[in-house]
Amino acid sequence: MKITLRFFASVREELGTSQENLVVPEGVASVGALRRLLQQRGGVWASALADERPLRMAFNHTMCGADAVLEEGGEVAFFPPVTGG
Repeated sequence: MKITLRFFASVREELGTSQENLVVPEGVASVGALRRLLQQRGGVWASALADERPLRMAFNHTMCGADAVLEEGGEVAFFPPVTGG
């Protein structure tokens, strides 16, 4: 399944990117599983998306929890709890 990842504010700054298109491997079916997959990249990915770090997540422009189910062509966004303009 293909999805679009979007990163905002300090998450974007840490990762050095605002967007990525990703083919999600089989078995990664939720936003939480996707976050763990990205953490496995190590380095800045592990720290920017760490479980201890409070992050907001959205799927298709709707705030969601880690259990939100991914769908083909969807968009997942990660951002800190408070973002400024």
